[in-house]
Amino acid sequence: MIAILRRGSLLLALVALASAGSPGTEADAPRVIPNDNRQSAGKLHRGVLTVHLEAREGRWFPDGDAGPSIVLQHFAEAGRAPQNPGPMIRVSSGTRVHVTVHSALRDSVLVVYGLHTRPGSESDTIQVAPGATRDVSFIAGAPGTYFYWGTTTHKSVADRNGIDSQLQGAFIVDAPSGRRARDRVFMLGSWSGPVDSATGYTAELRVINGRSWPGTERLTQTVGDTVLWRWINPTDSPHPMHLHGFYFDVMSRGTWAADTTFALEDLPRVVTEMPISGHTFTMRWIPDEPGNWLLHCHVAFHTSMFLAATVVPDPPDPMAIDHVHAMRGMVLALTVRSRGDSARRPEAMPNARRIRLIAQSAPKRYKGKLDEMAFVLQEGDNAPAADSVPIPSSLLVLRRNEPVRVTIVNHTRTETGVHWHGLEVPSFSDGVPGWSGVGSHLAPAIAPGDSFVASFTPTRSGTFIYHAHSNEDYQINLGLYGALLVVDSVYHPEHERLIIIGSGGYDEKSARINGKLVPDTLRLSSGATYRIRLIDILPDWTLHVSLVRGDSAIEWRALARDGAELAPRAQVMRRADMIAGPGQTMDFEYRAEKPGLLRLVVEQRERIWKTQLPVMVSP
Repeated sequence: MIAILRRGSLLLALVALASAGSPGTEADAPRVIPNDNRQSAGKLHRGVLTVHLEAREGRWFPDGDAGPSIVLQHFAEAGRAPQNPGPMIRVSSGTRVHVTVHSALRDSVLVVYGLHTRPGSESDTIQVAPGATRDVSFIAGAPGTYFYWGTTTHKSVADRNGIDSQLQGAFIVDAPSGRRARDRVFMLGSWSGPVDSATGYTAELRVINGRSWPGTERLTQTVGDTVLWRWINPTDSPHPMHLHGFYFDVMSRGTWAADTTFALEDLPRVVTEMPISGHTFTMRWIPDEPGNWLLHCHVAFHTSMFLAATVVPDPPDPMAIDHVHAMRGMVLALTVRSRGDSARRPEAMPNARRIRLIAQSAPKRYKGKLDEMAFVLQEGDNAPAADSVPIPSSLLVLRRNEPVRVTIVNHTRTETGVHWHGLEVPSFSDGVPGWSGVGSHLAPAIAPGDSFVASFTPTRSGTFIYHAHSNEDYQINLGLYGALLVVDSVYHPEHERLIIIGSGGYDEKSARINGKLVPDTLRLSSGATYRIRLIDILPDWTLHVSLVRGDSAIEWRALARDGAELAPRAQVMRRADMIAGPGQTMDFEYRAEKPGLLRLVVEQRERIWKTQLPVMVSP
């Protein structure tokens, strides 16, 4: 075994076992049915929805019927097979809901949250003893995206990851008109198993509507469709959900107990939205480009080959993992069909600016075991030195509406692909090997010694990222990421300060800021106004980021997110204190009024580690 190649040490695995509980082993446990959240549970009669829920053990097949299974606790409708996620409750606002909950679970009291009027208290529960049944009746309340969930380990939703981690179901309240929105509901799921006695590691799963990629649903839309999707996160961690190729509007954000809808003029427009544990969001988007696309969690481990119902052994050579067959977890495949003669995003354009990127590696430079890698911009006709492997990769500065033709040459020993994160590009150039493209015209992986040409025209000025989209758990962690700025005319680094937060290395509990574990001081001048371009591409951690003077966060003005300018009413002064996730970019305006030392504090959300960037404001 190569110890550094797996998530966590033996100590962390033992901690996970203590918190997770052991899955059941009953041979007669009923098969769990995946729930695509299209059908509402219960019966509606004279304005009252009656639902009979039952909590019991079931055998779950997260990878599909032919894959391995585990026995966990699930919800079911009485007399029917258990489901993952549990039965969806869906009613119009004002409907009375009558729910009975029976517990067929042994030994532990079942505590159920979320069966109450919305908005409501997050602490409202019903408790059901083993073998008992409880009734609850309430008015559905305000329209929104909600859920109900249960626990037998008496843990919070943010700590529940074991035997009871799948006890959850969607609760959707529609507008009182009675007309159900044409939408889809997606519930995220997570599970951590017991310690494997042979390796000291745990099995882990990340799923969407009860299934792990490649067993997740394949979706089809048509250019011009208005698409409305509801996302629910009852898992123990945040999930930055990233849509390739398109921006979407965030219509609402909430929890299992309350939901907040944005005014139309204030809708956040993003490519990555991160619901933290216990939170929900609703997104709306209109596809305008045909082809194959993905929507996935941007935590690299949550789409990695190590996600399975059983422990996955370390590969003999982690740098040689096949991308298409290695992806697992929280991934949805999406195909957009063309509609008539709709306009297409331009690909090959005459007089396109030619850019040459060389993917290079420094063999075994990371801890003497793994290669460090980078994309290096070739200047002129002279190829970069073979040992030139900067971290982060070279900065790319493109001009809005100027077509480019980017040739990526692979000088590493493993195949790769490049995703232009946040840019609205043609599907063939999107960078997912074996998937990006239209019909049978699919982009191949860039094999060692080979090259690939991505042609596109950036149409929006902003702060973006480019990164490997092949074996990301290794390649991004080992350096294949960089900043991509699209400007109207010229980039002015003296007044536009770039801060890119990247990985400290594979499985490393630290971050590099602008490529350094101990970052260089960022120097500003008092009286000057700066645009701070902040990029989080640290692949496996959720961060708490703050800009502080002493112990207090200063204020700055929010300008943009994910490369899109914020609505005017959202461009306000706010505390420089936030939660950030992999794949997000944020622009802020800061006027350095007072000389002195500031610190950009980058801390892992659970306070496992902390890194700081000194910021010196000179008179």
